[in-house]
Amino acid sequence: MDEGVIYEILSVVEEIPEGRVATYGQIAKLTGRDKNARLVGKILSHAEYYGQYPCHRVVNHAGRLAPGWKEQKELLEQEGVSLKDANHVDLKKYRWDC
Repeated sequence: MDEGVIYEILSVVEEIPEGRVATYGQIAKLTGRDKNARLVGKILSHAEYYGQYPCHRVVNHAGRLAPGWKEQKELLEQEGVSLKDANHVDLKKYRWDC
C-alpha cells in the first residue's frame, strides 16, 4: 500500500478533536476517496505501526464502535463522549463537523 495514502488518512484522523468522532466514510471523503471507507478501516487497524493516532475517534456510519476493541469505549468516555447504547455513539451529538 502507498505510504502517502496511509499518512494522508492518518493526518486527517489526527485532526479529529477530543470529544468528537468521525466515520470511516467521512475520512475517506475528506481524502478524496469517497468510496473507500473500508480502506480507511484497514489502515486504522494497523495505525500503531505508524505512530500514535486517535483512531478511537473513528466509528462506522451508524456510530457503531469497532467490534472487539473494548478500549475504544473507555477512551471515548474519558473524552466526554457518551454512548446512546452499549455499542453506538450518538452521531447527531458527537460527529466532527469538519
